[in-house]
Amino acid sequence: MPFLGPDAFGARLGEGHSGPGLGGECYLAIVNQPLWAPWRMEYILSPKSAGCVFCDYAKADESAFAESHILVATEHAYVVLNKYPFAAGHLLVVPMRHQSALDALSDEEADGLFRLTRAATTCLQRAVSPGGLNVGVNLGRAAGAGIAEHLHAHIVPRWDGDTNFMPVIADVRVMPQHLAATFRHLYPFFASIPGRHAKEP
Repeated sequence: MPFLGPDAFGARLGEGHSGPGLGGECYLAIVNQPLWAPWRMEYILSPKSAGCVFCDYAKADESAFAESHILVATEHAYVVLNKYPFAAGHLLVVPMRHQSALDALSDEEADGLFRLTRAATTCLQRAVSPGGLNVGVNLGRAAGAGIAEHLHAHIVPRWDGDTNFMPVIADVRVMPQHLAATFRHLYPFFASIPGRHAKEP
């Protein structure tokens, strides 16, 4: 049972059924359960640095964008691939300033965050043709925020039948090269958003 390929945003939905995709092949279990990504336990159990990774990304130079998987940065926010995604192409839209609450953002910052979220959903839809998108913000650990101290919006592409999106097999990991391939695919679709971009990956 193969791992979700770096260019496979769609999937084979059971025996003999093809889902929308960009090539490659993977297999899904069709079950009526919440979207479950067991490899995210690697993030939950991993040591956490004393600083804020989102603040580190906010300070990054364009020369480090590709390595960090930052697709675009504007004055008030940036778009980055989730290192531990729920689905291929899972994006985070993050305000530049370290704040945990929406009402702590200025009007300009909030406007910049949600304008970029809207633009990112458009780019992602063009890039991977999902059946739908989950877009949302988890405020606080009780609401499910993994990094509650620095708020961020999630954009998760979805397809019919993707409930258990990745193969649930022993020792599944999201490998850096898969994220890099996803970044390379998404990169040209985000070039239309005004802001700072990585050099051609």
